[in-house]
Amino acid sequence: MKKLGLVVLILLLLAGAAALLFREQVGDRLFARAVESGVARDVIGGLPDGINVVLCGTGSPLPDPSRAGPCSAVIIDGKMFIVDIGGGAVRKIGMIGLNPGATEALLLTHFHSDHIDGMGELMMQRWAGGGRDAPLPVIGPEGVEAVVEGLNASYAADAQYRIAHHGAATILPTGKGGVARPFAIAEGQAEMVVYDQDGIKITAFPVDHRPIAPAVGYRFDYKGRSVVFSGDTVKLPSIAKACNGCDLLVHEALNAEMVGTMEQAFAKAGRKRLAKIMADIQNYHTTPVEAAETAKAGKAKMLVLSHIVPALPFGYLESYYLKGVDAAYDGPVVLGKDGMLFSLPANKDSIEQGDLL
Repeated sequence: MKKLGLVVLILLLLAGAAALLFREQVGDRLFARAVESGVARDVIGGLPDGINVVLCGTGSPLPDPSRAGPCSAVIIDGKMFIVDIGGGAVRKIGMIGLNPGATEALLLTHFHSDHIDGMGELMMQRWAGGGRDAPLPVIGPEGVEAVVEGLNASYAADAQYRIAHHGAATILPTGKGGVARPFAIAEGQAEMVVYDQDGIKITAFPVDHRPIAPAVGYRFDYKGRSVVFSGDTVKLPSIAKACNGCDLLVHEALNAEMVGTMEQAFAKAGRKRLAKIMADIQNYHTTPVEAAETAKAGKAKMLVLSHIVPALPFGYLESYYLKGVDAAYDGPVVLGKDGMLFSLPANKDSIEQGDLL
């Protein structure tokens, strides 16, 4: 037995020495295979005909290492529409395997910083990496013009650097930046169609995120399937009306009880400014239970919670976050996480769920 043990020990030492000796060659091969696999990956091309929703950012301004800022991708017939683009969302899009060059348009619900602070990177990645020859259409309520103009100005030097470095044949000068596509929903008007091409219809509807105004949500319709995004808002009957039997309701959520605990902790620590902010943010968001009540009223087939406030650093907190939701809505409820995929195949009733991370 001692001899056998000695032989095993020698073999292990030899294997370890070989690994050290050839680690550069092994690393070279592993990296090449990983790159080849990543470059060849085509998530969009593998999706079914219908509406496909990918959560590319389910977080908020509060720090959350597992969540990028608010961002959802809606992929229909090879076209990708992005609803809001928070911090870190473009990198998360890359991790998921989505191609920013496929972005047909960016839709903004409102102009809070956490919903727009990934715009510059999205415009650049779509243009430089996607070979686009026209700017990114940015659809949003009135005021979007100033946001787009400001970012275009901020990235003007960057655009010239890239054209000069790679050449105009590779980085097409006409594709840089974004172009605003503003719309205005008249007071008392329930909705407005903001995109209607190739069987894809996108309808905007006003929501209440005061003092932030205007603020909107969006509904996507395609081949008998539908998905509604609430945007940031208090609980509103108009969201249930916009859903009206929708397949998927993606609704923002803030657990007021948990945020209240944070408010008390900041106050106890003498951090009055942050205590005040924690108190304030409770009055212009929707709680998970209220979102569930909206899903029930709107007869949604599935409720997905996103824009999660506060951060949930470990899974054990999820049941606390969702307390009372089951009693308010008897359909399936999903606590959104970055990378989740929801596929609504055309002209069917099923909702297929997956994870791309």
